[in-house]
Amino acid sequence: MAKPSQSSFKSACFKSASGLALAGFSTALGVFGFVTVAAAQHFDAQAEWAQRYDADEHLTVTRSTTPVLSQQTLAATEQAIEHYREVVSRGGWGSVPAGHTLKLGVSGPAVVALRKRLIASGDLDSAAGGSPIFDSYVDAGVKHFQARHGIGETGIVSQETFTALNVPADVRLQQLEINIVRLRSYSGNLGGRFVMANIPAAAVETVENGVVVTHHIAGVGKIDRQSPVMMTKAIDINFNPFWTVPVSIIRKDLIPKMQADPNYLAENKIHIFGKDGQEVAPQQINWNSLEAVNYRFREEPGDNNSLGVVRININNPYGVYMHDTATKGVFGDDFRFISSGCIRVQNVRDYVAWLLKDNPGWDRDHIDEAIRSGERVDVKLATPVPVYWVYITAWATPDGTVQFRDDIYQRDGFGGTPAQAIVPPTQQAAVNNEQPNEAYGNQSYYNGAGQSYDGGKSNGGGHRQMLPPMDEEQ
Repeated sequence: MAKPSQSSFKSACFKSASGLALAGFSTALGVFGFVTVAAAQHFDAQAEWAQRYDADEHLTVTRSTTPVLSQQTLAATEQAIEHYREVVSRGGWGSVPAGHTLKLGVSGPAVVALRKRLIASGDLDSAAGGSPIFDSYVDAGVKHFQARHGIGETGIVSQETFTALNVPADVRLQQLEINIVRLRSYSGNLGGRFVMANIPAAAVETVENGVVVTHHIAGVGKIDRQSPVMMTKAIDINFNPFWTVPVSIIRKDLIPKMQADPNYLAENKIHIFGKDGQEVAPQQINWNSLEAVNYRFREEPGDNNSLGVVRININNPYGVYMHDTATKGVFGDDFRFISSGCIRVQNVRDYVAWLLKDNPGWDRDHIDEAIRSGERVDVKLATPVPVYWVYITAWATPDGTVQFRDDIYQRDGFGGTPAQAIVPPTQQAAVNNEQPNEAYGNQSYYNGAGQSYDGGKSNGGGHRQMLPPMDEEQ
């Protein structure tokens, strides 16, 4: 995934996780997911500018309704492995020279190499030929390749897409083989209704009766503040929550913010409380020391609250949860490893409405009303819903689509080679050291009875941070 864009307000529309499958694998399943070319098209020396295939139903990139955690996905991934073994036995695929950006209208030997690479992985029909022109066929093939790898579907081959293209076939095979083990571990009965958050894909899906009901783009833990893999349950929901800043974020983020801007707390509606519960003025604290960690910092509810307008509590010892965010522009970025371990959920109201399905009177209108009130409202789920935070970097769907995601936390055992090419430099050191998420150490957590703990003190119902320039969550 690419670094976060400078504009945090670009469209938060879903970057589809589905794309084209390998041609042979698709054929075996009776589904053709690659770019077709009518009747062995002859290519001139000029790109076919007028011809675009985005509207072709065969090229439509759609979200799968098959859960990632399902027998169908498991079976499809097993078939994908067999096909990739054949690809590797035939020598895999070649690399694409990464010297210059490739896009519509560009011509040269690199485009020929790109065509061959896309054909080898089934993203482009072999009938497209070997023209050196980057035409509309190649553009469509690149977009489908990008969709299968969680990259924004621009049709432009820049560094992020070059990196994914140049991962060898045998590495992709190993990635599938590693992940089939993970998928098998979730092959039992996960419940009639459950939530799956796939950390490498930075995506959440709700599942009911074996079908995905809602998809949500997500923001997950940074490389040095990782979201944990776990099985738990959603137990209650806080509307218009307070957020109590964890000690780790006071130390890492809040103290430096106050050193740079003494008005930071006031501008972000954060209040300080001593051990006796009395409010303390910021001027009473020495911000050039760690004195601040001895106080409780609480951000007031509101549109700019770090947790947004909703927090979903899940029973766990890590002090993490799921929530809304005031900085929704992040959902439009490819690189969404930006939290301190919690998971931010796009279209959180739809997610909450699904969770509260069994709670009488809590339809979408009531949810919107509760949020509009601005008052803190807590709702316990009538039926706790299983929640699975998983780490799946490769899988296939029944339509033949083979998906890959960057091994952002380096748990696939490849030494970080593919990931290091795209990880922001400021976070690479943390990847190499594989340090546990420090934010997990001093966090408050729910014990399942509606109580929260933070060193023995109530956390006020919230915990991560999101003060505008601050990191967010946890």
